[in-house]
Amino acid sequence: MKISFLSEKLSEKLGFLNHAVSSRGQLPILSNFLIEAKAGKLTISATDLEIGISTSISANVEEEGRTTVPAKNFYDLLQNVRNQKITLSTDGETLNLKGENVKASFQTMPAEDFPRLYEEKGEEFIELEKPAAEKFFSRVVFAAAIDSARPALSGVLIEEEKKQALIVATDSYRLSLQKNVFKTKQELRKPLVVSSRIIREMISIKEDDKLIKIFVSEKTNQVLFLQGQTVLVGRLIDAEYPEYQKIIPTEHNTKTEANREDLLRAIRIASVFARETANIIKLTIEKDKIIVSANSPSVGQDAVDLPAKTAGEENEIAFNAKYLLDILSTLDTEDVVFEMTGPLNAGVFKIKEDNSFLHLIMPIRVQE
Repeated sequence: MKISFLSEKLSEKLGFLNHAVSSRGQLPILSNFLIEAKAGKLTISATDLEIGISTSISANVEEEGRTTVPAKNFYDLLQNVRNQKITLSTDGETLNLKGENVKASFQTMPAEDFPRLYEEKGEEFIELEKPAAEKFFSRVVFAAAIDSARPALSGVLIEEEKKQALIVATDSYRLSLQKNVFKTKQELRKPLVVSSRIIREMISIKEDDKLIKIFVSEKTNQVLFLQGQTVLVGRLIDAEYPEYQKIIPTEHNTKTEANREDLLRAIRIASVFARETANIIKLTIEKDKIIVSANSPSVGQDAVDLPAKTAGEENEIAFNAKYLLDILSTLDTEDVVFEMTGPLNAGVFKIKEDNSFLHLIMPIRVQE
């Protein structure tokens, strides 16, 4: 193999590839990048068997070939070799790197030992613009469980509703739902549960091409995201998603509207005292204002008033401050709508004049 390219083209992509390099060391080959030189392209791949990432750059290929190289050493070196023409060439089990003022050699492992990321792309069922993907999936993915005994809760549900995709995530304490995300190109035979890790990685792909295509392979039970020259692939979660519809309130007796930034700021202030009491923050909803408060017997208490427009009954409810901060930090709207039926029932955040989104949070019972 012999190939040359500009270092900056590769450096900016290696950081993302590093996300798929295994750190557990159960298989030494998983600590390597797969490097392939073919048809005017340099393609580098990484996988930890949970997810796989592959990306390509244009290059001058003098001799086609493939090998693997220790990912950490290769990444660290390339991050410090800027604005140079780099030549990679193999000599037996050694990969040689040469720049304008640097030379290095890496011990390799056989490319044949590197796992295939996927056998087939599968059927394309969604195509969407990256800004839309970032906006809609970001509203949902944070609500998935980080580590759960119920595998489905660590994923994002994608299902079809009237030829539109609907996405849901929940960790059983909160739930985010976004309807009308994008039109489906193929009818989904069954709902998909996609690892929240894959969704987060998809959001962080950096490519000039702003179009994302999503493929599903029933044969291999995999989902594949394609954006520009980058491929992200992972297995679907083979578990039944809970019947989330049953916990979404169908009515309310209190509805209030407030400025999102004002509410977020008030919760940040109150959270200073909430740290000492299991992170509990109380929302007291009155006709023309919301009082955000926290009380710690050992430290003190605070309360912040902010203007609001309330319809229905005055009410109060307590939540974990982190959950409030998460949803209000994620949204980018000017105002938010909050609905509730009582202190022991779930509270629901919505976007004003937008029925396609809701975020539900279970309350905390507070002893008076």
